Amino acid sequence: MELVIDIGNSSAKLAVFDKNEIVDIFYDSNRDISQLDNLCKKYKITKGIVSSVVKISDTINRQINSLPFKALILSHSTSIPIINDYKSPQTLGMDRIAAVIGAEEIKPERDLLIIDAGTCITYDFIDSNGHYKGGNISPGVEMRFKALKHYTDKLPYIDKDGKTLLIGEDTETAIRSGVTLGVEHEIVGYISLMRNKYPQLLVFLTGGNDFSFDTKLKSIIFVDKFLVLKGLNRIIHYNEEL
Repeated sequence: MELVIDIGNSSAKLAVFDKNEIVDIFYDSNRDISQLDNLCKKYKITKGIVSSVVKISDTINRQINSLPFKALILSHSTSIPIINDYKSPQTLGMDRIAAVIGAEEIKPERDLLIIDAGTCITYDFIDSNGHYKGGNISPGVEMRFKALKHYTDKLPYIDKDGKTLLIGEDTETAIRSGVTLGVEHEIVGYISLMRNKYPQLLVFLTGGNDFSFDTKLKSIIFVDKFLVLKGLNRIIHYNEEL
């Protein structure tokens, strides 16, 4: 079995794989993976990978080093099963490249747009020849809510749970609708622009936020919340074969 550790901006995800199938998923702090020891006792894990978009804490470093196997620490120098054309690979988020690799395994030899809606919203493109071309980064939903509060004197903090209207009827619904619908229109806009250039484009949506879309687009969108984890697991197997 394989252990995949994905350390994000707000939390850590730990997934146990049996070859290509997810057996179990745990959620933990991105500063202290307290469940790691029990997880390794529960499953017979022989290999693993660690990906992080934050500086790995001393505590997590000690926990990783105490594993009964040597985990692969994902970096820009790690061998990957796609061609990376990004101009500054050393600055590329490991979660972004992992999501692309996960999508490309599911739909190989296709033009793919991978949208990860988490703390930030990332848009990444890989062409049908397996070349990762890059992508864009945009503020995530929660970041937008917090920014409206932080950068104004009178606007309150509003969360995403509640009434969303086409036209807000008060300040609460105006903020919630503006942020939520704004993000949905942004995503649809990116998809439409990319389809103009790549008519056979397929789209993968991953991350922690759910959105609704124009019915014309639903047929080309695949929703997979575990795309990053699947990509990381694929990197384990790819490096084993080298």
